[in-house]
Amino acid sequence: MNLWGTSQVQQYEKYLGLPPMVGRSKTNAFVEIKHKGCLKVQRWKGNMFSQGGNEVLLKAVALPIPSYAMSCFKLPSNLCSELESMMARFWWVQKHEERKVHWVSWKKMCQSKSVGGMSFKELDTFNMALLAKQAWRLLQNEESLFHKIFCARYFHNGNLLKASLGGNSSYAWRGI
Repeated sequence: MNLWGTSQVQQYEKYLGLPPMVGRSKTNAFVEIKHKGCLKVQRWKGNMFSQGGNEVLLKAVALPIPSYAMSCFKLPSNLCSELESMMARFWWVQKHEERKVHWVSWKKMCQSKSVGGMSFKELDTFNMALLAKQAWRLLQNEESLFHKIFCARYFHNGNLLKASLGGNSSYAWRGI
């Protein structure tokens, strides 16, 4: 560390916005995502946006906050549901302390607009889709460094679809 001028990594430090190590408490490793989302939404609560403005804010700012982490790791389900409930509260609340009735469930609001929903993303499903995209990259780009590292570490026979989880696998591999 002295030679390269680096310091020892603490358990919940961030690198590119992601935890370099995910310990036993997955929720603590990703708690920063929840705090970022809460801060963004709290700043908007006093503003009187139209429902269209609220939709744009949620889709353009609140939903993308966890997207990069979701493309690398399987986020805990309770974190995804907390983020969704935060977005639902923002959708139905107009002023700081005023609470409105949630006339439609979040699951219904996540449906396509053609069937009466608002096309918000279900975060658990979106997370799995992003991880499936990583698996697809592993299957398609066999010359990539990503494939070579994961192949050497987790599926020595070269077949991702027949790979086992293994005993000492990383949290990223467990998600994929």
